[in-house]
Amino acid sequence: MSNPATIPHGLPSERDAGPFNPPSLLTRLRGARPVSPLLFPDGHRGWLVTGYDAVRRLMADTRFSSRQDIGVLHIPYEVPGMPVLTEPAPQTPGLFIAMDPPDHTRLRRKLTGAFTVKRMKQLEQHISDIVERQLDELARLAPPVDLVKEFALPVPSLVICELLGVPYEDRENFQTNTATFMVKDQQLDEKMAAYEAMTGYLAELVMSKRADPGEDILSDLARDEDLSVPELVGMAFLLLLAGHETTANMLALGTFALLEHPDQLAVLRAEPELLPGAVEELMRYLSVVDILYRYATEDLELGGETIAEGSTVVVSMLAANHDPLRFENPDTLDVRREARGHLSFGHGVHQCLGQQLARIEMRVGFGGLLRRFPTLQLAVPADEVKLRTDMNIYGVHELPVTWTATAR
Repeated sequence: MSNPATIPHGLPSERDAGPFNPPSLLTRLRGARPVSPLLFPDGHRGWLVTGYDAVRRLMADTRFSSRQDIGVLHIPYEVPGMPVLTEPAPQTPGLFIAMDPPDHTRLRRKLTGAFTVKRMKQLEQHISDIVERQLDELARLAPPVDLVKEFALPVPSLVICELLGVPYEDRENFQTNTATFMVKDQQLDEKMAAYEAMTGYLAELVMSKRADPGEDILSDLARDEDLSVPELVGMAFLLLLAGHETTANMLALGTFALLEHPDQLAVLRAEPELLPGAVEELMRYLSVVDILYRYATEDLELGGETIAEGSTVVVSMLAANHDPLRFENPDTLDVRREARGHLSFGHGVHQCLGQQLARIEMRVGFGGLLRRFPTLQLAVPADEVKLRTDMNIYGVHELPVTWTATAR
């Protein structure tokens, strides 16, 4: 049994070991007790899982539930305006990421045809065209520029808008509301207002597609009479959010990481054939979706610990992906590493549905950026780059960059 003084009070999030490594307390916990008690701000005593093997086991076991409607899911950090929860949250229709089989299976199956490897490969040239057009726009600007605003966010937003059938001219609406919704300590009423604005917009959109469907994923879903409008809205919300937030942060944070590791950047420029493996390594190394939650539906054993029914379990994907028992020298970025087996796309039934799309966007995006801007560099000192430690998906708020030669 650990000394109570070693039990963390709240989830450590400060990147005191640098912008790319886990917080030092998570690293120490993983070495000492990879399945550790965690004291939540509301007094709940739950668990924090940091070891690779334990995280992989947990993600494959649906008794660690993804649902939020069967018990109280406690938050491991303060949220202004959040009352102490005594009742489970109601299930959101269509939000299958927060469901277990069979409900999760029924809804996810509606999308498997849209995200097959074959279909994603067919989209690769179109994604390349989108990337090249955005790089053309970037090259016309006078540096320094914010790479998030001018490249990392527009590319996946354009791609997911076209795939889903969301008008790109509405991007400011959903990007602004997404940003508000994703802030960890945002006032609860402001988070809910942003969520309601997004779902209200999407409700109108899916209703219009049900009346007059086009050639896009939301239209395909709208044609399915087995899906209710609330389910369509929940699925659209999840796809739109996941489709642009995660890849945008990977493109920006990945560029930051490469610029801060010029030896690795030089290797990629000299050997561009390494790029597919480098994308996997960047996914592992950065783990932008760094925290997930599960609810123990019964007394469960994990990593030699007994997790009581009703416990909220916090999963650190970042710490697991930096576990030295799985990856040699894990805190080192190595674009030659065989990083397959990383957990950045999840594991088990909730493994990311759009992972092949994300891989293509990153491979094409990083490849084009390195080719077109051979002298790309930070325009500010690295310690002045604003990190998204305040957000539910990690990255950078801005990435000021410059270059000294004409982009090709």
